[in-house]
Amino acid sequence: MTTAPASTAPLRAHAEQLIRGRRAIRAFRPDPVPQDVLRAVFSLAGAAPSNSNTQPWHAEVVSGAARDRLSADLLAAHAAEHRTPDFPYREDMYSDLHRKRRSAAGAAMYDALGIHRTDQAARAAYDAESLNFYGAPHVALLFLPATAEVRMAADIGMYSQTLLLALTAYGIASCPQGLLSFYADTVRGSLGVAEDRKLLLGVSFGYADPSAPVNGISIPRADLSETTRFSE
Repeated sequence: MTTAPASTAPLRAHAEQLIRGRRAIRAFRPDPVPQDVLRAVFSLAGAAPSNSNTQPWHAEVVSGAARDRLSADLLAAHAAEHRTPDFPYREDMYSDLHRKRRSAAGAAMYDALGIHRTDQAARAAYDAESLNFYGAPHVALLFLPATAEVRMAADIGMYSQTLLLALTAYGIASCPQGLLSFYADTVRGSLGVAEDRKLLLGVSFGYADPSAPVNGISIPRADLSETTRFSE
């Protein structure tokens, strides 16, 4: 049996802390991230791998007045039930096991918020709050080319995870949000993004509010045996 070299122990320890320490944060302080830190984080995220080094992602990083306009536009679109996803969403793409995991995560979140599972009005109001980026001072919208097909989603997936870890390494909290992509036309219109870019997800980010109970929840991960098989 081969073991990892002792010299890699510090790196492994940092990786454990970085990867396992990252979590979705849903309450933020208003303090903005300094511009030089923003540039460092997104430069680091750009080191993500992609198929044949195509790097097909495009990130729109939104702050300040543009962030506030975007939130107002999203809330208006939400109130009007004007959803325009570039990529279709279907509930039946999830198996019973996937739904069970999602329900457990949702229950933990709503319990921390003091929202009962039957209080649909309160749950809907909190869902709308996500369109204000949970109070985060920044949001990154992640786009793919209009020609993108499912294989290219792997590239933006690798970029997204690299971005989340880069943010964590710089002490910046984040929350990936698929819901933002349900309003793709609204996002493009608000930000002046060309029609030839497809929106896959957004990432709200900033400095976490440590006093918010919702930031203290821990969502369990599936056991390794449920997700991975080793063959020899």
